[in-house]
Amino acid sequence: MLSSSMNDDNEDVRRYWNQEACGTGLPIVGEVPDLSREWFERIESYRYGLEPFIHSVAQFTRHHGKRLLEIGVGAGTDHLQWARAGLDCHGVDLTERAIEVTRARLALYGLTSNLQRIDAEILPFPDQSFDLVYSWGVIHHAEHPERIIAEVRRVLKPDGLFIGMLYGRHSLVALKLWVKYGLLRGRPDRTLTDVVAEHMESPGTKAYTIREVRGLFSRFSQVSATPLMTAYDRRRIPSWLTALVPDRWGWFICIHAVK
Repeated sequence: MLSSSMNDDNEDVRRYWNQEACGTGLPIVGEVPDLSREWFERIESYRYGLEPFIHSVAQFTRHHGKRLLEIGVGAGTDHLQWARAGLDCHGVDLTERAIEVTRARLALYGLTSNLQRIDAEILPFPDQSFDLVYSWGVIHHAEHPERIIAEVRRVLKPDGLFIGMLYGRHSLVALKLWVKYGLLRGRPDRTLTDVVAEHMESPGTKAYTIREVRGLFSRFSQVSATPLMTAYDRRRIPSWLTALVPDRWGWFICIHAVK
């Protein structure tokens, strides 16, 4: 059930992503039947082709038998890996479409998960419910990411682990947005924060510095925040040039945080 406390900004985000689950656009899936095995396989191939490091960050099979909550299940690609790895899976998403797609994805392999459409700023789970919470590229779309992170900490068991990714503001992706929507439009005064919020995916998208990420997870006992250079950073930039740019200018900040 969707929380009655959903704010207007999160409702705008819900409408945006409810049009199609993340990573399921026509250029990716082509003309194959919706929700078919081939449809899902194209989505999976595209996702892990662009973001192969998801496997090394998540390490799905290392968490066999644990109780997992995924915040923002999207097209269910990562959720399928968790279910295949033998976890007790639970998933939430802001949109009906994501829940529908993820449930269909799991059903193709005879797998299930407890899936709910909710606003993750208020999670409907008791304290200390999960061994592991996972969220890849989702929390930065919320109006109040800090509320979601506080909820993550609340529902994690003692020494429970959060694994996830947030966008990095000091990145080539953000810089390219500033050049396109700031510099080239005669608005060099626009900030990276501003252009990301207005021109990256759903309304109000946020991106962070490493220091800000550590601040968001300051109540956790251990925090690792590692920036990664991505295909999105390298896009439309000569390979010789991106080879000179260190990972700290990458669009993804990968996070491991222990309660």
